[in-house]
Amino acid sequence: MDDEYTKLVRRMNPPRVVIDNDAHHQATLIQVDCIKSHVILLQLVQVLTDLDLLITKAYISSDVDWFMDVFYVVDNAGNKIIDQDTLNYIHKSLEAKACLVSPSIKASPGLVVMCNKQYTSIELTASDRPGLLSEICAVLSDLGYSVVDAEIWTHNGRAAAIIDVKNHSTGGDTIEDPNQLFTMKELLCNVIKGSVDFRVPRIAVASGGVVIHRGRRLHQMLYDDRDFEKPEIINYNATSTPNVTILDCSDRDYTVVIIRSKDRPKLLFDVLCTLTDMEYVVFHGTVITGRMEAYQEYYIRHVDGLPVSSEAEQQRVRDCLEAAIERRATEGLELELCTEDQLGLLSDITRIFRENGLWVRRAEISTRNGKAKDSFFVTDVSGNLVDTKIVDNIQRQKFTEGPQEVSFSAAFSKDEVSKTYSSDHTNEIIVVTYMTNV
Repeated sequence: MDDEYTKLVRRMNPPRVVIDNDAHHQATLIQVDCIKSHVILLQLVQVLTDLDLLITKAYISSDVDWFMDVFYVVDNAGNKIIDQDTLNYIHKSLEAKACLVSPSIKASPGLVVMCNKQYTSIELTASDRPGLLSEICAVLSDLGYSVVDAEIWTHNGRAAAIIDVKNHSTGGDTIEDPNQLFTMKELLCNVIKGSVDFRVPRIAVASGGVVIHRGRRLHQMLYDDRDFEKPEIINYNATSTPNVTILDCSDRDYTVVIIRSKDRPKLLFDVLCTLTDMEYVVFHGTVITGRMEAYQEYYIRHVDGLPVSSEAEQQRVRDCLEAAIERRATEGLELELCTEDQLGLLSDITRIFRENGLWVRRAEISTRNGKAKDSFFVTDVSGNLVDTKIVDNIQRQKFTEGPQEVSFSAAFSKDEVSKTYSSDHTNEIIVVTYMTNV
């Protein structure tokens, strides 16, 4: 009944999207006015971040049942959005999101983005350790399965991964045979279990159905895995921890959340994912980014209409928001690989990383038109920056069979010294960049 009433209200009050390139001299202004819902703000921000747009400022306000959001956005080069096709797509996508009737809280809002999936998807959470990704890739390669797309995050000793695979021996079909699925799940379970951690590893395998938004889902997986609880065995860098302050605004029944952290792409999206998963609604907010710091201020209530009610819950909100920001802010060495894709490529790469004492902290894997483009953030097994001699050693090794050419480029952010390496190999490129609190 509530959904029918909401649909009627939306028909009577359609959303309004305004895109203005003249209102600000440095950014494109996007204004969205629509009926308020628990997830609408996250959905709007997701549209912008999926286009790799940077939100430099945002103002969020609500009046009874109406949301009014203003975003100032630029592209990756810091310029206004002037391409008309892109502007039309933004307008159409934001309007479509604002017209949707929000699902219930239990329906994992914001996860599903499209249908007609072509690959078998694996989701897993486990204790993180050096060599974990290498062992997972080795299992899939031995079974004859190629990794098409994947994203792996680690935080506070936990690891979460979403991996799309296809059956290489059948020409790239999904894996639908129950025996094959059972065998794959059993072998992967043997890899990720065995830790002394009290949290049980989780794994799910599915073929067909829906495609999920990976970043949105990884946040939810790590949140459900309670990665915001900091193990005592891990050393933390206090200078890189986001500053999250929780205040009472009792005269208006709000809780005020103030966040100061280093600015980076998708920061607003990451924060809103966690507030949504914790079932908090943003009623008013301000986001201002600068060259060194991002400032976020939100006035929130729980979906039941109440502010944060206890000191314990305040601490939980603080810990969860810190975790949301830290998951994507990886320190270490970034290795980027572009080459012809083939069965076992990812297993070979991660094996060489493991043999050279590298620990993969975050990874993004993609394959398009027979080309693999992989990005890895790595440290040594102690969590420290990688010695450049190890990069030289990796450069001398082959990732695949046959004559290949590998070219390396290394840039060190502290003194902007760059080096380029080359050898006798073809079609492989590794770009190496040191990242510190990216």
